[in-house]
Amino acid sequence: MRTRIVRIGNSQGVRIAKHLLDQTGLREEVEIEAEGNHLVIRPLAGPRAGWKEAFQAMAQVGDDEMLDDFVANRWDAEEWQW
Repeated sequence: MRTRIVRIGNSQGVRIAKHLLDQTGLREEVEIEAEGNHLVIRPLAGPRAGWKEAFQAMAQVGDDEMLDDFVANRWDAEEWQW
């Protein structure tokens, strides 16, 4: 498909046909970056995208242990209900 770069205020933009948006699942917000002489447009990733996989990988290699040992104090023993 061929299209033109159009002026939008002080910027320029590209109109994307509805059928391409439907086909790719792109919505209102996207990430755009330059890779060489290409522009790559991706759906906006959620703020915690990939965390589940990262935590699973950490658990597989034993890298998910607490950094500090638990130190019980009077408040933990008397005030807190376990």
